[in-house]
Amino acid sequence: MSETSREILGIIQGVEGSDGADVKLRRYIGGPELNILDPFLMLDVFGTDEPNDYIGGFPSHPHRGFETVTYMLAGQMRHKDNAGNEGVIIPGGVQWMTAGRGIVHSEMPEQEAGLMKGFQLWVNLPASEKMCEPGYQEFPPEVMPVEELQGGGSINVIAGKTNAGTTGPVTNAHTLPFYMDIRLGANEELDQRIDESHNAFIYVIEGALNVGSSDVSIDEGDLCVLGEGKSVSIKSDANGTRLLLVAGKTLDEPVARGGPFVMNTRAEVMQAFEDYQNNKF
Repeated sequence: MSETSREILGIIQGVEGSDGADVKLRRYIGGPELNILDPFLMLDVFGTDEPNDYIGGFPSHPHRGFETVTYMLAGQMRHKDNAGNEGVIIPGGVQWMTAGRGIVHSEMPEQEAGLMKGFQLWVNLPASEKMCEPGYQEFPPEVMPVEELQGGGSINVIAGKTNAGTTGPVTNAHTLPFYMDIRLGANEELDQRIDESHNAFIYVIEGALNVGSSDVSIDEGDLCVLGEGKSVSIKSDANGTRLLLVAGKTLDEPVARGGPFVMNTRAEVMQAFEDYQNNKF
Protein backbone atom coordinates (compact mmCIF):
# COMPACT_ATOMS: atom_id res chain seq x y z
CA MET A 1 0.00 0.00 0.00
CA SER A 2 1.51 3.32 -1.11
CA GLU A 3 1.52 6.64 0.69
CA THR A 4 -0.96 7.95 -1.88
CA SER A 5 -3.51 5.17 -1.31
CA ARG A 6 -7.06 6.41 -0.75
CA GLU A 7 -8.53 6.12 2.73
CA ILE A 8 -12.12 6.04 4.00
CA LEU A 9 -13.75 9.47 3.86
CA GLY A 10 -17.13 8.28 5.06
CA ILE A 11 -19.48 5.29 5.26
CA ILE A 12 -23.14 5.57 4.24
CA GLN A 13 -25.91 3.08 4.93
CA GLY A 14 -28.40 4.67 2.54
CA VAL A 15 -32.06 5.61 3.03
CA GLU A 16 -35.00 3.37 2.19
CA GLY A 17 -37.49 4.81 -0.24
CA SER A 18 -39.37 4.23 -3.46
CA ASP A 19 -39.44 5.64 -6.97
CA GLY A 20 -41.30 5.10 -10.20
CA ALA A 21 -44.51 3.15 -9.54
CA ASP A 22 -43.60 2.39 -5.92
CA VAL A 23 -40.44 0.39 -6.64
CA LYS A 24 -38.68 -0.20 -3.32
CA LEU A 25 -35.04 0.88 -3.24
CA ARG A 26 -32.27 2.27 -1.06
CA ARG A 27 -30.72 5.62 -2.04
CA TYR A 28 -27.08 6.27 -1.24
CA ILE A 29 -26.20 9.29 -3.38
CA GLY A 30 -28.78 12.00 -3.98
CA GLY A 31 -30.29 11.73 -0.52
CA PRO A 32 -29.90 13.35 2.90
CA GLU A 33 -26.66 11.53 3.74
CA LEU A 34 -24.84 12.46 0.52
CA ASN A 35 -26.43 14.92 -1.89
CA ILE A 36 -23.78 14.66 -4.62
CA LEU A 37 -20.37 13.08 -5.16
CA ASP A 38 -19.30 14.99 -8.28
CA PRO A 39 -19.87 13.79 -11.01
CA PHE A 40 -22.31 11.28 -9.45
CA LEU A 41 -25.78 12.67 -8.82
CA MET A 42 -27.61 9.60 -7.57
CA LEU A 43 -27.10 5.94 -6.71
CA ASP A 44 -30.11 3.72 -6.10
CA VAL A 45 -29.84 0.06 -5.15
CA PHE A 46 -32.87 -2.16 -5.64
CA GLY A 47 -33.09 -5.79 -4.59
CA THR A 48 -36.16 -7.84 -3.67
CA ASP A 49 -37.88 -11.10 -4.54
CA GLU A 50 -41.27 -9.65 -3.57
CA PRO A 51 -43.00 -8.81 -6.90
CA ASN A 52 -45.19 -6.10 -5.35
CA ASP A 53 -42.00 -4.17 -4.55
CA TYR A 54 -40.92 -3.91 -8.19
CA ILE A 55 -43.71 -4.96 -10.56
CA GLY A 56 -44.87 -1.37 -11.17
CA GLY A 57 -41.47 -0.48 -12.63
CA PHE A 58 -40.64 2.97 -13.88
CA PRO A 59 -43.31 4.12 -16.36
CA SER A 60 -42.51 6.75 -18.99
CA HIS A 61 -40.63 9.73 -17.59
CA PRO A 62 -38.25 12.36 -19.00
CA HIS A 63 -34.57 13.13 -18.43
CA ARG A 64 -32.28 15.95 -19.52
CA GLY A 65 -28.70 16.96 -18.76
CA PHE A 66 -27.04 13.78 -17.47
CA GLU A 67 -26.54 10.04 -17.97
CA THR A 68 -28.27 7.06 -16.37
CA VAL A 69 -26.43 3.78 -15.82
CA THR A 70 -28.42 0.61 -15.14
CA TYR A 71 -26.49 -2.50 -14.11
CA MET A 72 -28.41 -5.68 -13.35
CA LEU A 73 -27.38 -8.47 -10.97
CA ALA A 74 -30.63 -10.46 -11.11
CA GLY A 75 -33.86 -10.17 -13.06
CA GLN A 76 -34.57 -8.41 -16.34
CA MET A 77 -35.65 -4.87 -17.16
CA ARG A 78 -37.14 -3.74 -20.48
CA HIS A 79 -36.56 -0.18 -21.62
CA LYS A 80 -38.37 1.81 -24.31
CA ASP A 81 -38.06 5.45 -25.32
CA ASN A 82 -39.77 8.04 -27.49
CA ALA A 83 -37.12 7.69 -30.20
CA GLY A 84 -38.08 4.08 -30.87
CA ASN A 85 -35.25 2.42 -28.96
CA GLU A 86 -36.12 -0.74 -27.04
CA GLY A 87 -34.25 -3.57 -25.37
CA VAL A 88 -33.91 -5.81 -22.31
CA ILE A 89 -31.14 -5.48 -19.71
CA ILE A 90 -30.27 -8.91 -18.30
CA PRO A 91 -28.11 -9.98 -15.33
CA GLY A 92 -24.53 -8.88 -15.88
CA GLY A 93 -25.63 -6.44 -18.57
CA VAL A 94 -25.34 -2.67 -18.50
CA GLN A 95 -27.14 0.22 -20.17
CA TRP A 96 -25.34 3.57 -20.19
CA MET A 97 -27.87 6.11 -21.47
CA THR A 98 -26.95 9.67 -22.31
CA ALA A 99 -30.14 11.69 -21.90
CA GLY A 100 -28.54 14.85 -23.30
CA ARG A 101 -31.05 17.44 -24.51
CA GLY A 102 -33.98 15.23 -23.63
CA ILE A 103 -35.47 11.75 -23.75
CA VAL A 104 -38.66 10.13 -22.48
CA HIS A 105 -38.26 6.49 -21.51
CA SER A 106 -39.67 3.69 -19.39
CA GLU A 107 -37.97 0.87 -17.51
CA MET A 108 -40.29 -2.03 -16.70
CA PRO A 109 -39.60 -5.47 -15.20
CA GLU A 110 -39.57 -8.28 -17.75
CA GLN A 111 -40.77 -10.78 -15.12
CA GLU A 112 -43.68 -11.33 -12.75
CA ALA A 113 -41.83 -13.22 -10.03
CA GLY A 114 -38.33 -13.93 -8.75
CA LEU A 115 -35.46 -11.75 -7.63
CA MET A 116 -34.93 -8.29 -9.14
CA LYS A 117 -31.63 -6.74 -8.13
CA GLY A 118 -29.44 -4.02 -9.56
CA PHE A 119 -28.23 -0.45 -9.53
CA GLN A 120 -29.04 2.85 -11.14
CA LEU A 121 -26.36 5.50 -11.15
CA TRP A 122 -26.79 9.05 -12.44
CA VAL A 123 -23.66 10.63 -13.90
CA ASN A 124 -23.57 14.35 -14.61
CA LEU A 125 -22.69 15.85 -17.98
CA PRO A 126 -20.57 18.98 -18.39
CA ALA A 127 -22.39 22.16 -19.39
CA SER A 128 -21.01 21.87 -22.93
CA GLU A 129 -22.70 18.47 -23.40
CA LYS A 130 -26.00 18.83 -21.55
CA MET A 131 -27.89 19.53 -24.77
CA CYS A 132 -26.17 16.86 -26.87
CA GLU A 133 -28.10 14.25 -28.83
CA PRO A 134 -29.38 11.37 -26.68
CA GLY A 135 -27.62 8.04 -27.06
CA TYR A 136 -27.04 4.56 -25.64
CA GLN A 137 -24.18 2.28 -24.87
CA GLU A 138 -25.74 -1.09 -24.07
CA PHE A 139 -23.73 -4.25 -23.52
CA PRO A 140 -24.79 -7.81 -22.64
CA PRO A 141 -22.70 -9.81 -20.14
CA GLU A 142 -20.95 -11.87 -22.81
CA VAL A 143 -19.06 -8.85 -24.13
CA MET A 144 -18.02 -7.64 -20.68
CA PRO A 145 -14.33 -8.46 -20.14
CA VAL A 146 -13.52 -10.40 -16.97
CA GLU A 147 -10.04 -10.30 -15.50
CA GLU A 148 -9.01 -13.22 -13.29
CA LEU A 149 -6.94 -12.24 -10.25
CA GLN A 150 -4.00 -14.21 -8.88
CA GLY A 151 -5.70 -14.68 -5.51
CA GLY A 152 -8.75 -16.33 -7.07
CA GLY A 153 -10.97 -13.28 -7.44
CA SER A 154 -12.11 -11.56 -10.61
CA ILE A 155 -12.98 -8.13 -12.01
CA ASN A 156 -15.93 -7.61 -14.34
CA VAL A 157 -14.85 -4.44 -16.16
CA ILE A 158 -17.73 -2.25 -17.35
CA ALA A 159 -15.84 1.03 -17.75
CA GLY A 160 -12.25 2.07 -17.15
CA LYS A 161 -9.03 0.08 -17.11
CA THR A 162 -7.50 -2.27 -14.55
CA ASN A 163 -3.83 -2.16 -13.59
CA ALA A 164 -3.31 -5.11 -15.95
CA GLY A 165 -4.89 -3.23 -18.84
CA THR A 166 -8.30 -4.92 -19.05
CA THR A 167 -10.64 -2.25 -20.42
CA GLY A 168 -14.41 -2.02 -20.19
CA PRO A 169 -16.61 -1.47 -23.28
CA VAL A 170 -18.22 1.77 -22.07
CA THR A 171 -16.48 4.89 -23.42
CA ASN A 172 -17.01 8.38 -22.05
CA ALA A 173 -14.70 11.32 -22.65
CA HIS A 174 -16.58 13.65 -20.28
CA THR A 175 -16.04 12.02 -16.89
CA LEU A 176 -13.68 9.14 -17.86
CA PRO A 177 -15.72 6.76 -15.69
CA PHE A 178 -14.46 3.72 -13.87
CA TYR A 179 -17.10 1.05 -13.07
CA MET A 180 -16.05 -2.42 -11.94
CA ASP A 181 -17.82 -5.39 -10.34
CA ILE A 182 -15.12 -7.06 -8.24
CA ARG A 183 -15.10 -10.43 -6.47
CA LEU A 184 -12.37 -11.21 -3.94
CA GLY A 185 -11.71 -14.54 -2.28
CA ALA A 186 -10.98 -15.05 1.41
CA ASN A 187 -8.47 -12.49 2.71
CA GLU A 188 -7.60 -11.45 -0.83
CA GLU A 189 -6.03 -8.04 -1.44
CA LEU A 190 -6.39 -5.75 -4.44
CA ASP A 191 -4.56 -2.52 -5.20
CA GLN A 192 -6.12 -0.58 -8.06
CA ARG A 193 -4.95 2.71 -9.53
CA ILE A 194 -7.51 5.52 -9.75
CA ASP A 195 -6.83 8.88 -11.40
CA GLU A 196 -6.30 11.65 -8.83
CA SER A 197 -8.88 13.84 -10.62
CA HIS A 198 -11.63 11.31 -9.85
CA ASN A 199 -14.02 11.02 -6.96
CA ALA A 200 -14.54 7.37 -6.04
CA PHE A 201 -16.69 5.08 -3.93
CA ILE A 202 -17.10 1.40 -3.06
CA TYR A 203 -20.44 -0.33 -2.60
CA VAL A 204 -20.31 -3.73 -0.85
CA ILE A 205 -22.65 -6.20 -2.57
CA GLU A 206 -21.72 -9.22 -0.45
CA GLY A 207 -19.43 -9.92 2.50
CA ALA A 208 -17.17 -7.34 4.12
CA LEU A 209 -13.86 -5.62 3.43
CA ASN A 210 -11.26 -3.15 4.68
CA VAL A 211 -9.94 -0.12 2.83
CA GLY A 212 -6.47 1.40 3.07
CA SER A 213 -4.84 1.41 6.49
CA SER A 214 -8.16 1.35 8.38
CA ASP A 215 -9.34 -1.68 10.35
CA VAL A 216 -12.95 -0.48 10.10
CA SER A 217 -15.11 -3.15 8.46
CA ILE A 218 -17.12 -2.01 5.44
CA ASP A 219 -20.07 -4.40 5.44
CA GLU A 220 -22.65 -5.65 2.98
CA GLY A 221 -24.96 -2.80 2.00
CA ASP A 222 -22.46 -0.07 2.96
CA LEU A 223 -21.22 2.62 0.61
CA CYS A 224 -17.69 3.83 1.34
CA VAL A 225 -16.69 7.24 -0.01
CA LEU A 226 -12.96 7.28 -0.73
CA GLY A 227 -10.63 10.17 -0.02
CA GLU A 228 -7.96 11.53 -2.36
CA GLY A 229 -5.09 9.48 -3.72
CA LYS A 230 -3.64 7.67 -6.72
CA SER A 231 -4.91 4.18 -5.85
CA VAL A 232 -7.13 2.19 -3.51
CA SER A 233 -6.17 -0.85 -1.45
CA ILE A 234 -8.98 -3.31 -0.69
CA LYS A 235 -8.83 -6.46 1.44
CA SER A 236 -11.67 -8.93 1.82
CA ASP A 237 -12.52 -10.70 5.06
CA ALA A 238 -12.27 -14.45 5.69
CA ASN A 239 -15.46 -15.12 3.74
CA GLY A 240 -14.60 -13.14 0.63
CA THR A 241 -16.52 -10.20 -0.77
CA ARG A 242 -18.16 -8.70 -3.84
CA LEU A 243 -18.17 -4.97 -4.47
CA LEU A 244 -18.64 -2.19 -6.98
CA LEU A 245 -15.70 0.18 -7.42
CA VAL A 246 -16.86 3.35 -9.17
CA ALA A 247 -14.97 6.54 -9.98
CA GLY A 248 -15.39 9.55 -12.24
CA LYS A 249 -13.66 12.81 -13.09
CA THR A 250 -15.05 15.78 -11.18
CA LEU A 251 -16.71 18.49 -13.29
CA ASP A 252 -16.58 21.31 -10.72
CA GLU A 253 -19.62 23.04 -12.21
CA PRO A 254 -22.81 24.42 -10.65
CA VAL A 255 -25.61 21.85 -10.30
CA ALA A 256 -29.29 22.80 -10.53
CA ARG A 257 -31.76 19.93 -10.05
CA GLY A 258 -35.43 19.72 -10.83
CA GLY A 259 -36.69 16.15 -10.52
CA PRO A 260 -35.62 14.35 -13.70
CA PHE A 261 -33.65 17.33 -15.03
CA VAL A 262 -30.13 18.32 -13.97
CA MET A 263 -28.71 21.49 -15.44
CA ASN A 264 -26.32 24.27 -14.38
CA THR A 265 -28.86 27.00 -13.58
CA ARG A 266 -32.41 27.19 -12.28
CA ALA A 267 -33.48 28.92 -15.50
CA GLU A 268 -32.23 25.94 -17.53
CA VAL A 269 -34.23 23.57 -15.34
CA MET A 270 -37.38 25.63 -15.82
CA GLN A 271 -36.73 25.61 -19.58
CA ALA A 272 -36.48 21.82 -19.45
CA PHE A 273 -39.92 21.59 -17.80
CA GLU A 274 -41.35 23.94 -20.44
CA ASP A 275 -39.80 21.99 -23.31
CA TYR A 276 -41.12 18.70 -21.94
CA GLN A 277 -44.63 20.10 -21.50
CA ASN A 278 -44.48 21.36 -25.09
CA ASN A 279 -43.42 17.95 -26.43
CA LYS A 280 -39.99 19.18 -27.52
CA PHE A 281 -38.14 16.13 -26.18
